Amino acid sequence: MFSKACEYGIKAAIFIATKSYEGIRVSPKEIAMEISSPQAFTAKILQALVKHDVVKSVKGAYGGFEINKGDISTIKLSQIVKAIDGDTIYSACGLGLDKCDENHPCPVHDKFKGVRDELKFMLENTNLEELALNIKSGASFLKV
Repeated sequence: MFSKACEYGIKAAIFIATKSYEGIRVSPKEIAMEISSPQAFTAKILQALVKHDVVKSVKGAYGGFEINKGDISTIKLSQIVKAIDGDTIYSACGLGLDKCDENHPCPVHDKFKGVRDELKFMLENTNLEELALNIKSGASFLKV
């Protein structure tokens, strides 16, 4: 459902949030290792997250990526998805057809519309705080 870049972007944001709670900035190399992503690809993803104000980049000897602790609870998964993949996930055809709409539906159009609506609801109502706290508590994980 998400592109590989978007999957990495979500994982990176969660990892950065968990470290930000500890007051730790993380390097692109650390992030890439933690989310099992190629370092150059991770750097591009991080640039998009910075551009869309999801994460902050701090330069210098003690630099790295962070999220202000007060912002972690306000950042929704939908912001990350939009920063990486745009918002076509809410309107794209379930079969990947270029032209699929109410007037010219694909075979799964009506059923997939419900899936998209539920996905949109989940993305707009899930914030980084709850995901980061699940990682910190051990209730969920980013890496096997």
